[in-house]
Amino acid sequence: MRLTNYTDYSLRVLLYLASKKNNELSNIKEIADIYGISKNHLMKVIYELGKNGYIDTIRGRNGGIRLAKSPEKINIGEVVRRTEEDFHLVECFDSEKNACIITPVCGLKHVLNEALQAYFSVLDQYTLNDLTHNKEALQTLLHQDG
Repeated sequence: MRLTNYTDYSLRVLLYLASKKNNELSNIKEIADIYGISKNHLMKVIYELGKNGYIDTIRGRNGGIRLAKSPEKINIGEVVRRTEEDFHLVECFDSEKNACIITPVCGLKHVLNEALQAYFSVLDQYTLNDLTHNKEALQTLLHQDG
């Protein structure tokens, strides 16, 4: 399974914001620059993260973005579920598009579904706080200007 860039960028934004000292405001340009990601892509990501309650967006001259929740309350499995479009690992996972003739007797679908559930079971065990236990190292890499 491969996560989309959208989910990857969402997780990176959350990691960046969690690594800021005292939940300081950040902006899209600094995040785009540090990760080498398009500002346009990040604008969509930021919008959705705000809509889902993960970040606050403050408009205006002194505005910016910051975490809306403490890192302990942001579950990684939940973020992935909300940012991915679907989890159709194989054709038969999508009942509307499934044309596979062996679906009624195939055991693969069940094995892959079990694997997908195990994948989420692991992600659900972690919060953003768990991913930033090395906050000083993250700050060194992400906030080189101080």
